[in-house]
Amino acid sequence: MTALNFNKMNGLIPAIIQDASTNKVLMLGFMNNESLEETNLTGLVTFYSRTKERLWTKGETSGNYLRVKEIIADCDNDTLLIKVIPDGVVCHTGSQTCFGEENTSKLEFLNYLTNLIESRKGANSNDSYTSKLFAAGSKRIAKKVGEEAVELALEAENGEMDRFIDEAADLLFHTMVLLSSRNINLNTIANRLKERH
Repeated sequence: MTALNFNKMNGLIPAIIQDASTNKVLMLGFMNNESLEETNLTGLVTFYSRTKERLWTKGETSGNYLRVKEIIADCDNDTLLIKVIPDGVVCHTGSQTCFGEENTSKLEFLNYLTNLIESRKGANSNDSYTSKLFAAGSKRIAKKVGEEAVELALEAENGEMDRFIDEAADLLFHTMVLLSSRNINLNTIANRLKERH
């Protein structure tokens, strides 16, 4: 990171805190050079509190720390975007964000599922259905994807929405397992779709 300009605001710069998983903006705080160094050292977001006039690690009393994933300076090097994984609610009011928004994404579960599928690789095949699929190999997983695709297509003609949704979920799950068996995840597919768009 290039040198930051702490001079514009008398030694402080704004730090926008964003959830690394949901992309929701959680809060805004201020940092001085010392609090930024502490943040880099500990991996926990530490601000300079203008009211307390001291360094303040978010979560030091509540335990709801903000664990740093990435720090990005803006184009003028006078504002930071800090991507974090929050340990709990962020706002002192008990809200998930300081802006009163829910910190969720409809697709957040797919990230969780991707990680769960990855954790099943190499696990004992008696432990889970996913482990059994991996143990059977890519050819068997691909066959299962084909079966689920046919079932989804058939349900599209039947008009029963619940069965159609179930079959779509089955197809997506088995596709994710197949992708994982080839060391690919949904982010790779999303990038390809973005390139095509």
